[in-house]
Amino acid sequence: MRATTRPKTALAWSSGKDSALALHRLRSSGAFEIASLLVTTSEATGRVAMHGTPRAILEAQAAAAGLPLLAVPIPDPCPNDAYDAAMAAALAQLRRDGVTHVAFGDLFLAEIRAYRESRLAGTGIEPLFPLWGEDTHLLAREILACGIAAVVACVDTDRLDGGLAGRDYDAAFLASLPADVDPCGENGEFHTIVHGGPIFARPISLRRGAVTEEGRFARAAFDLAL
Repeated sequence: MRATTRPKTALAWSSGKDSALALHRLRSSGAFEIASLLVTTSEATGRVAMHGTPRAILEAQAAAAGLPLLAVPIPDPCPNDAYDAAMAAALAQLRRDGVTHVAFGDLFLAEIRAYRESRLAGTGIEPLFPLWGEDTHLLAREILACGIAAVVACVDTDRLDGGLAGRDYDAAFLASLPADVDPCGENGEFHTIVHGGPIFARPISLRRGAVTEEGRFARAAFDLAL
């Protein structure tokens, strides 16, 4: 019997729990060949926007996942045309490498999904949304149950107490959230950095630095523990 070729797939990597769960789902399905992690970083700092994840942690995550990291530098702030140009170049590179799909960890924001679909139209690359439309309370429980370990790196203080920055994303954190806050933070209430779980061959040791206020955001600095 001829073996079925699995679609070569890149994963849009935020460095946080939702993209980690998307990777876990895709690998567990056995239906896709995960080829790389695709991430946008600030040209000035090398960090992931909002999450604040530094390049050293991104590289450690990719190494632990056994995947190459395709980092796409963008200006900060980033005009739409600059973002579109940078991503178009990255998608062209992925297509040359034989990638036919890009997976996203988006949950329910329809305008974000529509934007991603419009950017991929005509590129020869199809979008995948393995978590789309699922109950985020159940997704949050699944993240914890499957062993994904993450820390809360950024909190929107218009929605949450800034003192939650730096906490573990765990059952106690979820229990502390107000009823109107999404347990996966899909509305931007908080952002996470993953450091352990079934997607990694080994856990990543993180060192927490100071919590700082930047406008309405409270950020906990994280680096690799030496």
